[in-house]
Amino acid sequence: MMTSNKTQTENMFLCYPLRPNSCPKLQRLTVVKVAMYAFFVLMILTTVFGNLLIIISISHFKQLQSPTHLIVRSLAASDCLLGSLVMPYSMVRSVEGCWYLGDFVCKVHYSLDMTFCISSLLHLSLISVDRYWAICYPLRYRMRVTISTVTVFITFIWLFSFVYSFSIVFSGISAVGLEMVILQTYCVGNCVVLFNKEWSIICPVLVFFLPGTIMSYLYVKIFYVAQKHAKVMSERVTGGLKSQSSAHRERKAAKTLAIVIGVFLFCWLPFFTASVLDTFLNFWTPAVVFDALFWFAYFNSTCNPLIYGFFYPCFQKAFKILISTYICGIKHSNTLIFE
Repeated sequence: MMTSNKTQTENMFLCYPLRPNSCPKLQRLTVVKVAMYAFFVLMILTTVFGNLLIIISISHFKQLQSPTHLIVRSLAASDCLLGSLVMPYSMVRSVEGCWYLGDFVCKVHYSLDMTFCISSLLHLSLISVDRYWAICYPLRYRMRVTISTVTVFITFIWLFSFVYSFSIVFSGISAVGLEMVILQTYCVGNCVVLFNKEWSIICPVLVFFLPGTIMSYLYVKIFYVAQKHAKVMSERVTGGLKSQSSAHRERKAAKTLAIVIGVFLFCWLPFFTASVLDTFLNFWTPAVVFDALFWFAYFNSTCNPLIYGFFYPCFQKAFKILISTYICGIKHSNTLIFE
């Protein structure tokens, strides 16, 4: 009788109590689980509705339908899909420590995760290239950067992200040579895709370190040119008020660039650094730590609508009009007026 009770108690902490090779559940206090669910739900809602507001704003107002804003809209779509199709399932897995949807859905989930994350990273890089051309080569920018050109690049980013992610996960090429590790660590209720040494270098370099380096370099160049332009404008202006306005714009540009680069590196650098080191150190990183790093990376998609939306007056006005019109019932003109 005591043995039977002990077995039942042990089964309570398994993902699949009736399966002999079931993964163990994470044992957490109820209050901790509630707090985690509340935090993740808030993060998911902010990600989905923040990015959705940007998509609606750019689609609704013709004044916002420039090549740059089309990239921002596509970025917001990528982050919105990540928040709605990936993050809710990752939330359950993170809190409970179990995956209940089977191996095939696990692969689809991981593929979509990679697709939207890579797409988001590449969109951020494309925005940096777009801003570099607009500020450093304004005349060439107006001639060469059109809606058609931007559409081609956006389409390429989506196709590359989708094909790259699904082919790696479903082909199993990234796990070649790790067959013994997979057999030793496999249990029912687990959802993990392992990367061997070769792919643990190829993937981070291709989708993060290379785009991140380009993005950082271009933003440093943008800041330098913007600072130079502001200085020239200040020297030409005779009025003190206008000089203060130029200085204010310069400080605002520096602040925005610092936030863009800082949040990008803060969210993604720990995850990709751990991904590279973990493979060469025989997967020593605890699953809980890797899970936390995953959510740090997701947090970039939560911050993107704040950085690329709420920091710009054109989006602030668009948000106010949309919210007051469709939520508060106050009619406004569909035309944005910029000062």
